[in-house]
Amino acid sequence: MSVLRTKPIRDVLAQGEADGEDGRPGLRRRLGATDLMGFGIGIVIGTGIFTLTGIEAKNHAGPGVVISFAIAGVVALLAALCYAELASSVPTAGSAYTYAYATMGEIVAWIIGWDLLLEFALGSAVVARGWSGYLAELFDLPSAWFAEEGSVVNLGAIAIVLILGAVGIVGIRESARVTNLLVLVKVAICVFIVVAGAFFVKAANLSPFIPTTEPAGGGEDGIRQPVTQALFGLEPSVFGFAGVLTAAAVVFFAYTGFEAVANLGEETRKPRRDLPLGLLGTLGVSTVLYIGVSLVLVGMVRYTDIDEGAPIASAFEAVGAGWAAILVSIAAVAGLTSVILVDLVAMGRIGFAIGRDGLIPPSIAKVHPRWGTPYRISAIMTVGVALLAGFLPLSALADLVSIGALCAFVLVSIAVPILRRRRPELERPFKVPFSPVLPIVSALACLYLMLNLSVETWLRFLAWMLLGAIIYFGYGHRRNRLARREQIDKEGPLLNASGRAGAPS
Repeated sequence: MSVLRTKPIRDVLAQGEADGEDGRPGLRRRLGATDLMGFGIGIVIGTGIFTLTGIEAKNHAGPGVVISFAIAGVVALLAALCYAELASSVPTAGSAYTYAYATMGEIVAWIIGWDLLLEFALGSAVVARGWSGYLAELFDLPSAWFAEEGSVVNLGAIAIVLILGAVGIVGIRESARVTNLLVLVKVAICVFIVVAGAFFVKAANLSPFIPTTEPAGGGEDGIRQPVTQALFGLEPSVFGFAGVLTAAAVVFFAYTGFEAVANLGEETRKPRRDLPLGLLGTLGVSTVLYIGVSLVLVGMVRYTDIDEGAPIASAFEAVGAGWAAILVSIAAVAGLTSVILVDLVAMGRIGFAIGRDGLIPPSIAKVHPRWGTPYRISAIMTVGVALLAGFLPLSALADLVSIGALCAFVLVSIAVPILRRRRPELERPFKVPFSPVLPIVSALACLYLMLNLSVETWLRFLAWMLLGAIIYFGYGHRRNRLARREQIDKEGPLLNASGRAGAPS
C-alpha cells in the first residue's frame, strides 16, 4: 500500500456536502463571512501584538520590527491566497490536511495534520499562560497560581482552557458569538493604541530605524542561532537587516492561526464565497493593525528600554498615561481569550477530519447529534492543552508554533499548482493570480523564514515529526479508509459470520 495514495476529490466534496455519513450526524452550516473574519481576527490578534512586538524590537530588530511585521504579513498574505483557492474549491474540515490528501498523498497529509495539531495545541497553551499572567496583573491575583514564573500549577491557564473548551464543544454558533464580541473589544483597543500612542511618538526613538549589526550574546549562539547562520558559517549576530529577517520569522507567530478559518468549510453556509473573504479579510485587518501598533510602540519608547513582559502597557506608563495601560491590559485579556477559543475549535476540526479518514481511531471523531460538533476529539484535546498550559512553561516555544505553521504553508502553496494540473475542470470560485509563479514564491518565502528560525527549534520540530511517523506507520497507514478500500478491491468482498458480504476487519 502506497504512502502517496490520494483521496479522490469527489469523496472530499461528498463528505463536505453531506449532513452525515451512514446516518450519523454531521457538522452544521451556521457561519457567514462576518463570523469567519471574527474567528480569523480572533486567533491572529493576540500574543504577537501584545508581547512579541517588544521582545523582537529589543532583541533583534529595533524599530525595524515594523519592517519585520510587514515582511511576515506579505508572506502570510501569499499563503492566504493559496488557502483561499483551495478552501473555496474544496470546502471541508481539515483545511491543509485535506488539501494535501487530495493532491500530494497520504503521508504528506498526515505530516500536515500532525504539524497543525502541534501548532494549535502549543499556541493555545502558550496563550493560556499569557492570559493568566495578564489577569493576575489586572486583579492582583496570587502569583503562585497565576504567574508564568514561580508557579508549580498555573490554575488560571487550566481554568480558561477548560471553560473555553466547553464553549467550543457546546456549539460553533455559540463560539462565533463569543469570539465576535471579544474581537470587537480588542480591535477597538488596538485602534485606540495607534491613535493615542501617536501623540507620544518621538522621532529620536526611531533613529536608527535598523540598528547596526552587533555580535550576538551568549544566548544567541550554538543551537540557538538561526539555521541560515549555522549553514553558511556566519558569525552569530543581532540587529541589522539579518536581525529584521530573524524577527520576521519569529513574529510570523503573530499571523499564525488564520488557517483556522479554512477548517470551518463544512460549517459555512456559502463556503465558496465566504471562505476567501474570511481569509483575506483577516490578514488585511491584522497586518494593518500590527504595523500601526509596532510603529507606535518603538516610537513611544527607545527600543533598548522596552519592557519584554508587557511592552505596550509599560510604554504608556513610561509616558505618564497609566490609565491607557489599564485599557491595554483589558484588551490583552479579551484578545488572548479569543485566541485560545479559536485554537481549540480548530484543533477539534483537524482531529475530526483525520479521524473521519481513519488515520486515528474514527470513534473519537464522532459528532454530537444535538450540538453538531466533534465533541469527543475536542474534549480530549481540551484536556491535553489544559495540562500543557497548567504544568509546562511554554513561553519559549513560540518559535515551534511558527515553524509548524510555515511548514504547512509551504505544502499548501505547492498543492495549488498540483491540483490545477490534476483537476483542471474543478470549479474554483477564487483563483490565485499568476499561478504557478505566485504559489512557488509563497512556498520559497515560507521556507526562507523557516531557515531564519533557530537550530534548536528545528531539532524540536523534527522530534515531533518522528513521533508522528511512529503513530502513522504503527496505526494509520494500514487502518485508514483508503487502505481498507484497497484491501477490499484486492481480495473482493468476504462473507462474514452471518453470510453477508462485508469488508475485512
